[in-house]
Amino acid sequence: MYTGHLAAGLLIKSYAPKVKCWPILLGVGWLDILDGLFIVLGANLVTPDLKSGPYLFFDLTFIDWDHSLLMAAFWSAAWGALFWRNRMTAVLAGLASFSHFLLDWPMHNFDLALFPHSSEHIGYGLWGKWGTWSWVAEGLFDVLLLVIARRNFAARRVSLTWPLVVMTVAFFNLSPWLSPMKHVATLPEPATHILHGILVTSGFLLPGLLLSWLVDRAQSTSAASNPTA
Repeated sequence: MYTGHLAAGLLIKSYAPKVKCWPILLGVGWLDILDGLFIVLGANLVTPDLKSGPYLFFDLTFIDWDHSLLMAAFWSAAWGALFWRNRMTAVLAGLASFSHFLLDWPMHNFDLALFPHSSEHIGYGLWGKWGTWSWVAEGLFDVLLLVIARRNFAARRVSLTWPLVVMTVAFFNLSPWLSPMKHVATLPEPATHILHGILVTSGFLLPGLLLSWLVDRAQSTSAASNPTA
């Protein structure tokens, strides 16, 4: 899952207007930000597979250091602990991070370990079972979450127009037809795994920062226009 994580972040933020945006919007991608770095460093292993749909074109051979249940809980707690001075921010940041594992479970193809090097793996495997339709399902999931988030923001007279534009571009960019991962999967090693890791990390770091800035700007504009609200 990709944009579904970002949509979840916007939904969480919509219920917490007084909490800073970036701990949530980066939090939902925190596990993949780490995953990309671990792939570049060689701690995690991905294998090019052009048949691996709908948009990844890689098998996630070993991603236990961030996407196993134990490590997802550990890294989520660590992310939340960075904001311990504000209890609400810490709790929501940690929950946003762990939501990544929960939302990955229905999509991943039985590659989520219980702990590093565990023989037990989970994942319902909608990527493999539904193929392109799993991408469509993710889009419908996005729409559901974003409709609720937009309603919550609108109640405070905060426009979500530009964040929705970014979400739409991100959704179609990582599609079965436009995904840059398809080209990366055809490159020789070590370029293929290094570029894969860079794309995974930047694919959450950059949109997370951009969405945070857009939401903060929208909230500031609303506050300036409605000083008594």
